Amino acid sequence: MRKLFIIVCSIIILDQLTKRLVASMMELGQSVTLINNFLYLTYVRNPGAAFGMFPYQTAFFIAITLVVAVLILYYYRYLSEDHRWMRLGLSLQLGGALGNLIDRVTVAYVIDFINFTAWPPVFNLADTAIVLGIGIFLVAFWRDLNLQGERR
Repeated sequence: MRKLFIIVCSIIILDQLTKRLVASMMELGQSVTLINNFLYLTYVRNPGAAFGMFPYQTAFFIAITLVVAVLILYYYRYLSEDHRWMRLGLSLQLGGALGNLIDRVTVAYVIDFINFTAWPPVFNLADTAIVLGIGIFLVAFWRDLNLQGERR
């Protein structure tokens, strides 16, 4: 559980720090070019879920995040140390979920700022942690299933 705590806290701190920097140094809607025609910092407020779906359903998103966090913690506890990649994936997901939860609880929207031209939705570090965590978890889970199948 120590590794989980360290990863989750690191993600929350980096996520909240970057969001606060963007919110304090940029105007809402402002976009700054980092790599021309590729990467921008664009300050937006997202009152919904991914891609802005279901805007202004803050209480619903808070409840869902709390349920997901409990499920992640429950599942994590039952994974042995041998499942380090699955544990990493869950840790990233939890850190990202809690990072966005802090925004929803404190200001009722999520601050997004990472903007790739090839990927239209603007997102943040918490979203990145969630997506990476899901990917790592699924690959590790699939790999584990295949290894179990080979052992039979």
